[in-house]
Amino acid sequence: MRKDKQTYRVAALAAPLAMALMMAAPAKAADAMDTYWKAAPTTTAWVNPYGECWQGVDGENLEPCGAFTPRAPLVMRLLFNLDRYQLNEIRNPEELRKVDDLIAEFQSTPREEVVTIVGHTDKLGSWEHNVVLSENRAATIKRYMMDKGYPERAIRSVKGVAWEGGDDVAADGAVIDLGPLENNPLRRRVVVTELGPDQLKN
Repeated sequence: MRKDKQTYRVAALAAPLAMALMMAAPAKAADAMDTYWKAAPTTTAWVNPYGECWQGVDGENLEPCGAFTPRAPLVMRLLFNLDRYQLNEIRNPEELRKVDDLIAEFQSTPREEVVTIVGHTDKLGSWEHNVVLSENRAATIKRYMMDKGYPERAIRSVKGVAWEGGDDVAADGAVIDLGPLENNPLRRRVVVTELGPDQLKN
């Protein structure tokens, strides 16, 4: 009990001193924060998850504003067993290392990358069946990413498209020709795409 009373006395004496320091600190703290933001390295840290610029305490825009270029879409040629979509039904699980590397890269940056996940099929089977199958495969990759620590809030959408989904598009807008629609393994894929600032605002 004696020890507790001594602790209370010390705390009672320290409180006025701490209050005085806090009253004197705001101006210096604001100056320090402004200096910090202006002196920070010119990287994408200037941009929040919505592609907007951070501002100094005086309201000025920081330069460079840091509009970032999304990474090229990650295309995984996952060989699921016929008409299957579970993780343990992938015949080339080493392909998942690509998404492991992508997550590690995302986690090393100061901003939170937002992505979409889209499953694709070729023209083997009915359109209706393939849409559901490709969405289930995309959902499997979503669960895999979340199990690896990727936040669910950073996955904007998960969907599936059948063979009419078209070719892949690179980050620079170039079309990647995948060849014929029918019975083509290149079209059986799951694509993880990072969204850019304009897409995040929609």
